[in-house]
Amino acid sequence: MNIGKLSDQEAAAVLQGQTTGRLGCIAEGEPYVIPVHYFFDGENIYLHSLPGKKIDALRINGRACLQTDMIHDSYQWRSAIAYGNYEEITDAHLRELTLAELFRRLPHLTPVESKMSSGNNEVIVFRLRVDRITGVGESW
Repeated sequence: MNIGKLSDQEAAAVLQGQTTGRLGCIAEGEPYVIPVHYFFDGENIYLHSLPGKKIDALRINGRACLQTDMIHDSYQWRSAIAYGNYEEITDAHLRELTLAELFRRLPHLTPVESKMSSGNNEVIVFRLRVDRITGVGESW
């Protein structure tokens, strides 16, 4: 057993290799963590959501993080956290590109995609502008 810090490149590879993570933010003065689908392009983490508690929280305090992991078994795992600032994507072309990439990476329709396919235009497309990545792992 050897738990150690991941290099920046190793931590980025964990983030790029996954599509599901946990978004952490501050909502109503308390930590709030929710599972999300995302993609990381090496600089920014792209996500989408229906309006609700996390979007309200991020609009008030845009500082957030995303954590994900790769787990082979109890003794072989890696975990990475990216820290950044929330930014809504309002440019129509960038929204379209971001949604296309998210849909390409998602194997099934989630509640957000189901609402979108029925014509719901309330979907918020956003990114975390990543400024720091950390990671730890064991015996990889």
